[in-house]
Amino acid sequence: MENKHTSEQPLASFQVITDTHVRDEADHIHNRHLDQALADIATFSQGSSGIMHVGDVTDRGLPSEYRELQRIWKQHAENLPDIRYTVGNHDIGAVVWQDPPIVLLEMKEYEVAELLEQEGQDISEEAASITVAGLWQRRLSDFEGTTGMRGSYHDHWIDGYHYIFLGTEQPHPKDCDMSTEQLEWLDAKLSERATLDHPIFLFLHQPLMDTVAGSLKEQGWYGVNQDAELKAVLAKYPQAILFSGHTHWQLEALHTMYDGAGHMPTMFNASSVGYLWTDQDEHLEGSEGLHVEIYKDRVVVKGRNFVTGEWIEGVAFTVSYPVEG
Repeated sequence: MENKHTSEQPLASFQVITDTHVRDEADHIHNRHLDQALADIATFSQGSSGIMHVGDVTDRGLPSEYRELQRIWKQHAENLPDIRYTVGNHDIGAVVWQDPPIVLLEMKEYEVAELLEQEGQDISEEAASITVAGLWQRRLSDFEGTTGMRGSYHDHWIDGYHYIFLGTEQPHPKDCDMSTEQLEWLDAKLSERATLDHPIFLFLHQPLMDTVAGSLKEQGWYGVNQDAELKAVLAKYPQAILFSGHTHWQLEALHTMYDGAGHMPTMFNASSVGYLWTDQDEHLEGSEGLHVEIYKDRVVVKGRNFVTGEWIEGVAFTVSYPVEG
């Protein structure tokens, strides 16, 4: 008997990538992985509503890295749908991650300017240390200038579906710090045209605690300071699906999908394009992402290996609609 879904075409589709960690060396493995990922996505993304990037676009948030991102993207752009970005801690944090890490808030303002903008201005040694607000504006400005996103949270209606991007409002080294204003904005946005049979798609770099792979309390890679407050908002919208990055956990690990446990939206770990991590808490070379298909009564999420250009066996999930309210 023929499967009734065999020939059914999705109403819409999109791709999810995260943690590209682009470096300023063109032949760095992260950059080569992004180049491979975009080339591969071009082979199956015809008609896509877009590529959704879940943060840590660059490794250190430096202008030279954003230039590399633009170079790589331009090589593939004509064969790809639009891309939209989430802010990650590496992009706009208080630390430039290298060996040893550079703590920006411990630097003079002119030193931060030289590092992040490469101005090289001759400014008095007595310049004050940069403030949190000043650092935030510099980091966010660089992110916005390259990605075209406006602010650390924004939303888009695309092909009849709502895509909502969340993000930190402080240059925290690792975690996401959300204002009351962002949480209220999110609640209002989630309520727009909301019905239990229509999915809403959310993107946030850091996962909530005890949800997807890497975010379990003992694993330590959760990271929203307003964890309880955000969960309280999300609990009102079980039809939502939240995609996160940050952990780099491979898609074949446990807990790639969190089913909401009867009181929350579904959540997915989107793995990483740059490099992977395992349930054994070990680094793994590789590059992965997700392909999402929307049907009338379900959303199908499939894992993709960008290095081999193949679907990952066993990494296919279905979220059925309408959900129970």
